[in-house]
Amino acid sequence: MARQAQASIKLKDVAKAAGVSQGTASNVFSKPDLVREEVRDHVLTVARELGYAGPSVTGRLLRQGRVNAVGVAAIEPLSYFFEDLWARQLMAEISDICDARGAGVALVSARSDERLDWNIQSALVDGFILLCVEGGERLVEITRQRQLPYVALAIGAEDQSIPAIGVDNRAGARVAAEHLLALGHRRFGIVSTMLKDSHAGRANQALVRQARYSTSRDRALGYWDALEAAGIDIDGVPVFGTLEDEASTHKAMAEMFAVKVVPTAILAMSDKIAMWAVDWLFRSGRTVPGDVSVVGFDGVPEGAVATPKLTTMAQPMTEIARLAVEAALEGRQVEGRRVLSTELVVRESTAPPKA
Repeated sequence: MARQAQASIKLKDVAKAAGVSQGTASNVFSKPDLVREEVRDHVLTVARELGYAGPSVTGRLLRQGRVNAVGVAAIEPLSYFFEDLWARQLMAEISDICDARGAGVALVSARSDERLDWNIQSALVDGFILLCVEGGERLVEITRQRQLPYVALAIGAEDQSIPAIGVDNRAGARVAAEHLLALGHRRFGIVSTMLKDSHAGRANQALVRQARYSTSRDRALGYWDALEAAGIDIDGVPVFGTLEDEASTHKAMAEMFAVKVVPTAILAMSDKIAMWAVDWLFRSGRTVPGDVSVVGFDGVPEGAVATPKLTTMAQPMTEIARLAVEAALEGRQVEGRRVLSTELVVRESTAPPKA
């Protein structure tokens, strides 16, 4: 029998060549127990001779209308899902939930505009979880075109129609500052997550209030709310932006402590920044919390085993992941903005200032 090109062979061709119905040929591949052994062997032999490997799994899933998988997309390289502490924790929670449901997870990088359309349109998923939307308007647009359920894990986007899950960053930051104030601290420094692209260094109030990234802006506003309520002039509280890496955090700390009167308490806008700040303090000969108290934000697992164990505002990551998976996988669409609360977790990195 002449061998045809595999790409051109279809199930109906196998059935015809084997002298069986298309239904019988289909059962050979999908429900083999329903077919007599001699018929099954004959059909498989003909299929091999024709170069037919079996029905398309993709096609079958699409015909069923579900693939039992959720897509997680970000305007970051794929390494972001594994290197960023917050994203890594979130992915662990999403994976646990999907594992329990027998569902899959597909990571989608939206870093390249040239590949964005293809990456989103070709993803075999039932819905999408978008890790960030600020600066990712095109990501949202393309995702909407798929007409699949989706939810963004950010609440700062200007487009109020984007279904989103997030935390009350301003309220959480206010609680973090109030914790340090209750311990007796009066001299503060703020080390910020990214305020705008490529900016690192000292930031004035105007820059902070006009920050591109709402998470950074809202956390600063929360700190300021608490400090002003305590009678502290926020103009005297230094704010240093970082690029959310070790080098820019260390540089920010060096500048912040290159003055005569230094902070006794650091408000760090993420746990990873807080831990880098602690590292710099140790390298400079200072103790934590003896000389300087440090409080982070996010509640990543690494903070619980750091030295010292990190005081932080913990996000409800399990709940965020559960709501996100239900929205993307089960079509339980989030309406508007779902805002969750953070929780103060007091550990070893905060204490009263020295007398």
